Amino acid sequence: MRTLPEPDPKISEMLVKAHRKARNVLTALPKVKSGWTIACQAFHAMPGCESEMKEYQYPREDFFTEAAAGDDFVGVQAYLRTFIGKDGPVPVADEVERTLTGWEYFPPALGIAVRHTWEVARQTPIFVIENGLASTNDSRRIDYTFDALAGLHSAMEEGIDVLGYLHWSLLDNYEWGSFTPTFGLVGWDKNTFERLPKPSLEWLGEISKKGVVSHP
Repeated sequence: MRTLPEPDPKISEMLVKAHRKARNVLTALPKVKSGWTIACQAFHAMPGCESEMKEYQYPREDFFTEAAAGDDFVGVQAYLRTFIGKDGPVPVADEVERTLTGWEYFPPALGIAVRHTWEVARQTPIFVIENGLASTNDSRRIDYTFDALAGLHSAMEEGIDVLGYLHWSLLDNYEWGSFTPTFGLVGWDKNTFERLPKPSLEWLGEISKKGVVSHP
């Protein structure tokens, strides 16, 4: 579960105004394509909490997604799902597999987020800006990414216009004050700084080159 702060409506409105002003400038440049990206959480309602989920989701996600309608693209960041109950986000159950960030291991989040964004942004083209797994187990990274890409491919077959996919991340990096949550396709030696490619790098590279999603 990833808890978001209570949104400030005035700040949200100013962000949308700034986005639209920036778009007005950028659209005057014929070769520039522009949009903004939304951190999606594949919200799910606990039984009987559908209205609470919509009330929680709208100011944190859909308000900004609506503002992307008509842009050249809308970016989607997707890693996890979040259950909403009567009092907000529900903690991840103890028996659920978690990532190094404490999020639920849930590859279908990408397909769910893409479909929801496509609907809310009124069929604005989608660009997947972020998707990946924080794990020390590279086999699970491949499993997660394969299932996420399968969901994305299914959404594309339904007619959703997906412009591209960016994996997070190429390199194990500094995440929120720590090097602990390793998202990278490439590790590194802390003493020599040597780059250490993981099997997931070669696997995803082959998918990129061939355009065929296959599990090793």
